[in-house]
Amino acid sequence: MFDYEMLRLIWWALLGVLLIGFALTDGFDLGVAALLPFVARSDAERRMVINSIGPTWEGNQVWFILGGGAIFAAWPFVYAVSFSGFYLAMFLVLAALILRPVGFKYRSKRPDPAWRTRWDWALFVGGLVPALVFGVAVGNVLLGAPFRLDGDLRAFYDGTLLGLFTPFTLVCGLLSVAMLVLHGAAWLSIKVEHGPVHDRARAFGTLAAIASILLFAVGFAFVAWGDIGYRIVGAVDPLGPSNPLRMTAEQAGGAWLDNYATYPWMMALPALGFAGAALALVGIRSGREALAFAGSSLAAMGIIATVGCAMFPFILPSSIDAHSSLTVWNASSTQKTLGIMLFVTIVFLPIVLAYTAWAYRVMFGRVTADAVRTNPDFY
Repeated sequence: MFDYEMLRLIWWALLGVLLIGFALTDGFDLGVAALLPFVARSDAERRMVINSIGPTWEGNQVWFILGGGAIFAAWPFVYAVSFSGFYLAMFLVLAALILRPVGFKYRSKRPDPAWRTRWDWALFVGGLVPALVFGVAVGNVLLGAPFRLDGDLRAFYDGTLLGLFTPFTLVCGLLSVAMLVLHGAAWLSIKVEHGPVHDRARAFGTLAAIASILLFAVGFAFVAWGDIGYRIVGAVDPLGPSNPLRMTAEQAGGAWLDNYATYPWMMALPALGFAGAALALVGIRSGREALAFAGSSLAAMGIIATVGCAMFPFILPSSIDAHSSLTVWNASSTQKTLGIMLFVTIVFLPIVLAYTAWAYRVMFGRVTADAVRTNPDFY
């Protein structure tokens, strides 16, 4: 149905869709968890916050699993290098994510305030750490990962866990936290009753919106004027076999802006990131909650799409051997594999989207303090 070039482009776009889907759904779960100890002070208030995401957080994590599965099946070279090279960072994220289901299930098993407080902070860690590490990971992808491939296409990673944290990657990590906290605050403004929790969520959402705009601008300045970026040297065969060593690339400061110079319409993406955060800020301050959530969603979409389009066709560049960099054209699965996966996606993705929409429709409505106190099914 599609030639090899088109299938590679489709799966590059689908990977972006999955990442954006994860940010829009599980993203507000992470943001709410990171806000939990600060927007809610009494036990009843914290139960309200927890129950605003309690019915949906497990389903939202499907996007995270789909993203990892898509990388494994569509971009096996990328999966092999990233999941082995970033192993300790991935383990840190998984350890934090494990705290979420345990916290949800065990927090209310005992009435002891100290017991519940400890689980509240565990949920906070389960929200903050993944948000930070995901952003740091994106920053390292932009910088280039310290790996190289030998003549047999074996990957050798020369980095360390602490080496992942640099000034630029920390800016990316803090931007990720601010973006998801903004999304979480916007979600709380919609899902919890008007009162102290709602007002505190608006206050933190205001700070997160301002931080998102400033950090996005700082990150953009790093990319524009720092020694960050890669470009392909010479011609590339989009229909060629997946072999990273057949390509020549170089590191060049400002190269991540090449696509924006070639395709000016792409400037709409960073503009969407800034405008979405500004729109969320206006919505939060004016009490227009749907506008705030729409703005935070648009900000996440714009920021993620900005990174993806800036890097195209690179997926994972190498900072120590640019010629080993992995791109859309040299790191994909076979044409047959991509075709079969696309057919399966066309069949099942609409079902997932329809079920998700139905679930949110059924669970629509605000969580109230009275409901938390009287409903035995609440966390």
